[in-house]
Amino acid sequence: MADSEDTFLRAKHRTFSGLTEDAEHEWTGPFCFILAADPQLGLMKAWRDGDCNTGGDEWAEEVELTKQAVEAINQFRPRPRFMVLCGDLVHALPDTEFKEGQERDLKAALKGTDPSIPLVFVSGNHDLGNTPTPRTVEQYCTAWGDDYFSFWVGGVFCLVLNSQLFYDASACPQLKEAQETWLEEQLSRASSSTEPKPKHILVFQHIPLYLKSPDEEDNYFSLQRAVRQDLIDRYKKAGVKVVFSGHYHRNGGGCHDGLDMVVTSAVGLQLGEDTHGVRVVVATADNIVHRYHSLEQLRAGGMDEDLRKLLQA
Repeated sequence: MADSEDTFLRAKHRTFSGLTEDAEHEWTGPFCFILAADPQLGLMKAWRDGDCNTGGDEWAEEVELTKQAVEAINQFRPRPRFMVLCGDLVHALPDTEFKEGQERDLKAALKGTDPSIPLVFVSGNHDLGNTPTPRTVEQYCTAWGDDYFSFWVGGVFCLVLNSQLFYDASACPQLKEAQETWLEEQLSRASSSTEPKPKHILVFQHIPLYLKSPDEEDNYFSLQRAVRQDLIDRYKKAGVKVVFSGHYHRNGGGCHDGLDMVVTSAVGLQLGEDTHGVRVVVATADNIVHRYHSLEQLRAGGMDEDLRKLLQA
């Protein structure tokens, strides 16, 4: 990269520098990437203090966990083609006391990532606010690049979406409409008979469609049922294979009618029985294979052997 700031601003003009259709539309064989979610600097201390609204004045734990993830991922051979951070990069909401410091320290930790591994950022509710505004979206884009965009890797087409615009766009309806128009264009093009035809279509969004079943009731950790079903129908029609999300701070998801919903637990605070970790994803010609790995496991031995063998096919 020309300078370190480029690492965090490669998503521009609704695409991603270096991972464009022209450069990456051809399938070149199996590859892996990393799905990390919710480093959320500041939440662990805030959760212990019982003050998740205004707390979060310390975040050294999350910085160390992020550095451990980076260290482990840098040891991968072959290198991951990219790493996604699937939202809630920091805990502090926009225009609050600790936001600037948390973002600064997260970037410092991520700068250790091998420069051959692009960092793809997904916006979460803590990055934009639970009810985003044009101002908070602009602030996010200034710090981390576009809030929604598409990119190609080795013949696989990827969509990064701003799921907060699905959840509550009451303060920015025009931004929601713009993303909807863009998304429909992207899905239509990806599913058309014209070349290039993607080997797989993947979606990355912070808030899951659902946690276990498409029929589950509305809850804080997934999209509302009407929104959920509309997106499921559109994704399936376009041929989307997997939707990857975070937000839940636990692993979850399911597969229904050929569409996988993969919910990945956190680098930071755990709310279930999982431990701090990331998901290793392998794209083969026929499938997307994935497994959650603890940071301890990754640092000790890397990805599971069966996943490694898929990369040698």
